[in-house]
Amino acid sequence: MTAIGPSPLLTAPGAVATADGRTAWHYGGPLKEQKAAMETGALFDRSDRDVLSVTGEARLTWLHSLSTQHLTSLKPHEGTETLILSPTGRVEHHANVYDDGATTWLDTEPGYGEPLLKYLELMKFRTEVDIRDESADWALFTFTGIARAEDGAPVVQPVPIAKFASKDLLAVPTSVYPGGPFQETDGWTRRTDVLGVPTFDVLVRREQLAEAAEGAGTLAGTWAWNALRTAAKLPAFGTDTDEKTVPHEVPHWLAAAVHLDKGCYRGQETVAKVHHLGQPPRRLVMLHLDGTDEHPPAHGTPITLDGKEVGAIGTAVQHYELGQIALAEVKRSAVANQDVRLITGDQAASL
Repeated sequence: MTAIGPSPLLTAPGAVATADGRTAWHYGGPLKEQKAAMETGALFDRSDRDVLSVTGEARLTWLHSLSTQHLTSLKPHEGTETLILSPTGRVEHHANVYDDGATTWLDTEPGYGEPLLKYLELMKFRTEVDIRDESADWALFTFTGIARAEDGAPVVQPVPIAKFASKDLLAVPTSVYPGGPFQETDGWTRRTDVLGVPTFDVLVRREQLAEAAEGAGTLAGTWAWNALRTAAKLPAFGTDTDEKTVPHEVPHWLAAAVHLDKGCYRGQETVAKVHHLGQPPRRLVMLHLDGTDEHPPAHGTPITLDGKEVGAIGTAVQHYELGQIALAEVKRSAVANQDVRLITGDQAASL
C-alpha cells in the first residue's frame, strides 16, 4: 500500500498525534470530545483507513461471489459491510462498502488494505475488474450530526456540515447504508449510525480533507472514536478479533455484513451450520472494568475466570460516562451468567 503521511487536521489547535503520527489521538479534551459527539455532533478524522476501489461492469457480481454480503442487490449510492472468510468460516477480511454506480469502494482498518488487495488480485482470474489502492488520494472521515427538537428529543439532522449532505441520508440505515454524493467535493457520504446516533462516513480527495472539515465544530480524536465504538460493541478488525473469529461471535457483523440467505461463497457452510445447529465458541462482549488501575489494560491482556484463561482484551479505553470499558472475545461458557466476575490484569471486569 502507498504510505500515507500525517493528516492536515493534525495542525488543529490542541491536536496530539497517535503513535504512528497519522491522525490525532485527541484534541486536548478526549472525554469532552466523546460527550460532544453523542450530544451535539463531532467530526472524527479517520483518514488513516486503507481505501480500495473496484471498477468494471462485473464488480458487484464478482465481489458478491467472494464475500458474505448480498452485493448484487446493492443500488448506486448505497453502502453496506462485508466479510471474506476462510474455507473453514474464519473471518479473513472485513470491509465497509459503497457503490457510486461506477466504482465500488472498500475501506478497511489501517494496515489491512494490502492483504485484502492481494487476495482480490489473486481471485480475479479472467474477470474484467480493476482493483486499485486509493489510500494516497482519498481520505475518510466520520461525523455525528444531532439536533434537538423543542421537547429535547434527538432528530436526524446531519450537522454541522449539513450543506454537504444529501436528502437521501435521512433514511435510517439497516444492513444497507443510504448514501449520496458529498456536495461540493468529488466524494460521497454514507449513513451508518454505528455509534448509536446519526453517524455519517464521508470520502473525499485527500487534498480536500481540511476544506471539507472547515466549520465542523468539535474535532474528536481516535481516543473518542475507540471509546464510543467500544460502547456500541463495534469491533475493529484485527484488534478486537483474531484468526479464529467466526461471524456469529460478532453480533454487529452478523447483522450488518452477513446475508444469511445467501450461499455459494467460501466459508458459507460454517456460517449455515453455526446458525442452524449450534452456538459459536466465543462471544464479543463489552466489559466494565473496576478502575483499580487508572490505566486501561493493554491489548492482549489475558482475561481469567476462576484462574482459567477465557479470553483476551481487544480495545480498552476510558469512556466519558462508563469509565473504563473494553471489548473482548470471551468463551461463551464463561459469560453464560450475566453476573459473572472476570479478572484482567489487576482489575475485576463485569459484563
